[in-house]
Amino acid sequence: MNGKKAIGLVEFKSIAMGLVAADNMIKTANVDVIEATVLCPGKYILLISGDVGSIQSAVDRGVNDFAENVIDSFVLANVHDDVFPALNGATPIDDLESLGIIETFSVASAIVAADASAKAAAVELLEVRIARGMGGKSFVLMTGDVGAVTAAVEAGAASVKEDGFLVSTAVIPNPDPKLWEMTV
Repeated sequence: MNGKKAIGLVEFKSIAMGLVAADNMIKTANVDVIEATVLCPGKYILLISGDVGSIQSAVDRGVNDFAENVIDSFVLANVHDDVFPALNGATPIDDLESLGIIETFSVASAIVAADASAKAAAVELLEVRIARGMGGKSFVLMTGDVGAVTAAVEAGAASVKEDGFLVSTAVIPNPDPKLWEMTV
Protein backbone atom coordinates (compact mmCIF):
# COMPACT_ATOMS: atom_id res chain seq x y z
CA MET A 1 0.00 0.00 0.00
CA ASN A 2 3.03 2.26 -0.36
CA GLY A 3 3.10 3.44 3.26
CA LYS A 4 -0.48 4.73 3.22
CA LYS A 5 -2.38 4.38 6.45
CA ALA A 6 -5.97 4.00 5.23
CA ILE A 7 -8.20 2.97 2.36
CA GLY A 8 -11.72 4.00 1.55
CA LEU A 9 -14.34 2.94 -0.96
CA VAL A 10 -17.66 4.26 -2.12
CA GLU A 11 -19.91 2.02 -4.21
CA PHE A 12 -22.46 3.81 -6.40
CA LYS A 13 -25.56 2.45 -8.15
CA SER A 14 -25.14 4.87 -11.07
CA ILE A 15 -22.13 4.90 -13.38
CA ALA A 16 -22.63 8.54 -14.39
CA MET A 17 -23.11 9.79 -10.84
CA GLY A 18 -20.28 7.53 -9.67
CA LEU A 19 -17.90 9.23 -12.10
CA VAL A 20 -19.03 12.70 -11.00
CA ALA A 21 -18.72 11.72 -7.35
CA ALA A 22 -15.29 10.14 -7.91
CA ASP A 23 -14.05 13.36 -9.49
CA ASN A 24 -15.33 15.39 -6.53
CA MET A 25 -13.86 12.93 -4.02
CA ILE A 26 -10.41 12.99 -5.64
CA LYS A 27 -10.46 16.79 -5.73
CA THR A 28 -11.48 16.97 -2.04
CA ALA A 29 -8.32 15.54 -0.49
CA ASN A 30 -4.84 14.26 -1.27
CA VAL A 31 -5.67 10.63 -2.08
CA ASP A 32 -4.34 8.00 -4.46
CA VAL A 33 -6.72 6.03 -6.65
CA ILE A 34 -6.28 2.28 -6.27
CA GLU A 35 -9.24 1.36 -8.48
CA ALA A 36 -12.02 3.24 -10.21
CA THR A 37 -14.21 0.98 -12.31
CA VAL A 38 -17.62 -0.11 -13.53
CA LEU A 39 -18.91 -3.37 -12.04
CA CYS A 40 -21.93 -5.63 -12.47
CA PRO A 41 -24.84 -4.68 -12.60
CA GLY A 42 -23.99 -1.15 -13.71
CA LYS A 43 -22.32 -0.05 -10.47
CA TYR A 44 -19.30 2.20 -10.10
CA ILE A 45 -16.67 2.00 -7.35
CA LEU A 46 -13.85 4.27 -6.27
CA LEU A 47 -11.19 2.69 -4.01
CA ILE A 48 -8.65 5.17 -2.64
CA SER A 49 -5.69 5.22 -0.27
CA GLY A 50 -4.02 7.91 1.80
CA ASP A 51 -3.87 9.20 5.34
CA VAL A 52 -6.95 8.59 7.49
CA GLY A 53 -8.12 12.23 7.50
CA SER A 54 -7.88 12.59 3.73
CA ILE A 55 -9.67 9.30 3.12
CA GLN A 56 -12.42 10.23 5.60
CA SER A 57 -12.91 13.63 3.91
CA ALA A 58 -13.08 12.14 0.43
CA VAL A 59 -15.46 9.33 1.41
CA ASP A 60 -17.67 11.75 3.37
CA ARG A 61 -17.89 13.96 0.28
CA GLY A 62 -18.96 11.06 -1.92
CA VAL A 63 -21.46 9.72 0.58
CA ASN A 64 -22.96 13.07 1.60
CA ASP A 65 -23.12 14.76 -1.81
CA PHE A 66 -24.37 11.69 -3.69
CA ALA A 67 -26.34 9.88 -0.97
CA GLU A 68 -29.18 8.83 -3.27
CA ASN A 69 -26.67 6.93 -5.43
CA VAL A 70 -24.58 5.28 -2.69
CA ILE A 71 -24.92 1.53 -2.15
CA ASP A 72 -22.21 1.12 0.49
CA SER A 73 -18.95 2.68 1.68
CA PHE A 74 -16.15 2.32 4.19
CA VAL A 75 -13.02 3.89 5.62
CA LEU A 76 -10.49 1.40 6.98
CA ALA A 77 -7.48 2.61 8.93
CA ASN A 78 -4.55 0.19 9.08
CA VAL A 79 -6.02 -2.29 6.61
CA HIS A 80 -4.56 -5.81 6.91
CA ASP A 81 -1.70 -6.42 4.43
CA ASP A 82 -3.35 -9.60 3.07
CA VAL A 83 -6.32 -7.68 1.67
CA PHE A 84 -4.45 -6.20 -1.32
CA PRO A 85 -3.12 -9.42 -2.86
CA ALA A 86 -6.52 -11.04 -2.22
CA LEU A 87 -8.25 -8.22 -4.14
CA ASN A 88 -6.02 -9.04 -7.10
CA GLY A 89 -6.42 -12.80 -6.67
CA ALA A 90 -2.62 -12.92 -6.37
CA THR A 91 -2.16 -14.57 -2.98
CA PRO A 92 0.58 -17.20 -3.15
CA ILE A 93 -0.91 -20.41 -1.79
CA ASP A 94 1.45 -22.44 0.36
CA ASP A 95 -0.85 -24.86 2.12
CA LEU A 96 -4.55 -25.40 1.44
CA GLU A 97 -6.39 -26.51 4.54
CA SER A 98 -10.02 -25.72 5.35
CA LEU A 99 -11.93 -23.27 3.17
CA GLY A 100 -13.88 -20.30 4.53
CA ILE A 101 -16.35 -18.34 2.45
CA ILE A 102 -18.16 -15.06 3.15
CA GLU A 103 -20.68 -13.91 0.53
CA THR A 104 -21.98 -10.32 0.56
CA PHE A 105 -24.35 -8.04 -1.34
CA SER A 106 -21.76 -5.28 -1.89
CA VAL A 107 -18.12 -4.72 -2.78
CA ALA A 108 -17.50 -2.56 0.26
CA SER A 109 -18.87 -5.16 2.67
CA ALA A 110 -16.69 -7.92 1.20
CA ILE A 111 -13.53 -5.86 1.71
CA VAL A 112 -14.57 -4.94 5.26
CA ALA A 113 -15.31 -8.62 5.99
CA ALA A 114 -11.94 -9.69 4.54
CA ASP A 115 -10.09 -7.17 6.69
CA ALA A 116 -11.98 -8.21 9.85
CA SER A 117 -11.37 -11.90 9.08
CA ALA A 118 -7.63 -11.47 8.54
CA LYS A 119 -7.30 -9.48 11.76
CA ALA A 120 -9.35 -11.99 13.80
CA ALA A 121 -7.45 -15.23 13.20
CA ALA A 122 -4.39 -16.79 11.56
CA VAL A 123 -5.84 -17.35 8.08
CA GLU A 124 -4.61 -16.68 4.57
CA LEU A 125 -6.95 -14.59 2.45
CA LEU A 126 -7.05 -16.25 -0.95
CA GLU A 127 -9.35 -13.93 -2.85
CA VAL A 128 -11.77 -11.05 -2.51
CA ARG A 129 -13.90 -11.29 -5.64
CA ILE A 130 -15.77 -8.05 -6.27
CA ALA A 131 -19.05 -7.97 -8.20
CA ARG A 132 -17.74 -8.96 -11.62
CA GLY A 133 -20.31 -11.18 -13.30
CA MET A 134 -22.14 -11.93 -10.05
CA GLY A 135 -25.08 -9.54 -10.13
CA GLY A 136 -23.39 -7.16 -7.73
CA LYS A 137 -22.47 -9.74 -5.09
CA SER A 138 -18.94 -10.25 -3.79
CA PHE A 139 -17.21 -12.96 -1.79
CA VAL A 140 -14.13 -13.69 0.29
CA LEU A 141 -12.19 -16.97 0.28
CA MET A 142 -9.70 -17.90 3.00
CA THR A 143 -7.78 -20.94 4.20
CA GLY A 144 -6.18 -22.12 7.42
CA ASP A 145 -6.86 -24.65 10.14
CA VAL A 146 -10.56 -25.22 10.70
CA GLY A 147 -10.65 -23.41 14.06
CA ALA A 148 -8.96 -20.30 12.71
CA VAL A 149 -11.12 -20.27 9.57
CA THR A 150 -14.27 -20.65 11.64
CA ALA A 151 -13.25 -17.76 13.91
CA ALA A 152 -12.26 -15.60 10.92
CA VAL A 153 -15.52 -16.27 9.05
CA GLU A 154 -17.54 -15.46 12.17
CA ALA A 155 -15.63 -12.19 12.70
CA GLY A 156 -15.91 -11.17 9.05
CA ALA A 157 -19.62 -11.98 8.94
CA ALA A 158 -20.27 -10.06 12.15
CA SER A 159 -18.54 -6.99 10.69
CA VAL A 160 -21.13 -6.69 7.88
CA LYS A 161 -24.24 -8.48 9.17
CA GLU A 162 -25.69 -5.51 11.05
CA ASP A 163 -25.78 -3.40 7.87
CA GLY A 164 -27.74 -6.13 6.06
CA PHE A 165 -25.04 -6.90 3.49
CA LEU A 166 -24.29 -10.49 4.55
CA VAL A 167 -25.64 -13.14 2.16
CA SER A 168 -24.13 -16.35 3.50
CA THR A 169 -21.08 -17.99 5.06
CA ALA A 170 -19.58 -21.46 4.99
CA VAL A 171 -16.61 -23.39 6.33
CA ILE A 172 -15.54 -26.56 4.54
CA PRO A 173 -13.20 -28.43 6.91
CA ASN A 174 -11.49 -30.64 4.33
CA PRO A 175 -12.33 -29.64 0.75
CA ASP A 176 -11.83 -32.22 -1.97
CA PRO A 177 -8.71 -31.48 -4.07
CA LYS A 178 -10.94 -31.21 -7.16
CA LEU A 179 -12.78 -28.34 -5.49
CA TRP A 180 -9.50 -26.55 -4.78
CA GLU A 181 -8.55 -26.88 -8.46
CA MET A 182 -11.82 -25.23 -9.51
CA THR A 183 -11.78 -22.56 -6.81
CA VAL A 184 -8.24 -21.15 -6.60
